[in-house]
Amino acid sequence: MTDPAGQGTSSSPGTDQRPVLGRYARLAALLDVLAVLAFVIAGRSSHAEGNALAGIATTAWPFLAGLLLGWLIPRSSRTPLQVWPTAVLLWLCTVAGGLGLRLVSGQGVSGAFPLVAAGVLALLLIGWRLLARLFLRHRP
Repeated sequence: MTDPAGQGTSSSPGTDQRPVLGRYARLAALLDVLAVLAFVIAGRSSHAEGNALAGIATTAWPFLAGLLLGWLIPRSSRTPLQVWPTAVLLWLCTVAGGLGLRLVSGQGVSGAFPLVAAGVLALLLIGWRLLARLFLRHRP
């Protein structure tokens, strides 16, 4: 068995040999996607750009692609609740990939946007994992 922090695997005879936290990987990935979408929607709202679906998709795709890159790294799905290195790696991939793809696609990354994106995405992608770990640690 494993603890919610992501250590160990289930190795009882006749049980699934995948890491026990594998069941958390899909939920963690969904929460990461929701975090990126929350960042995009909040940013678009704060700049009065509206939240039409096409606008959200245009703004979100570079960051979602960066997030996907992070999730393709095997460690991410094995230990989805770990802050170090999993959440930090996912955050770095999301920010670097998102800003890089925005730059090459002509969406721009000027001013304080890179710093705001890095800060808000760190708060969201790392923050929910910290809260989950606290909750899981204090469960009976």
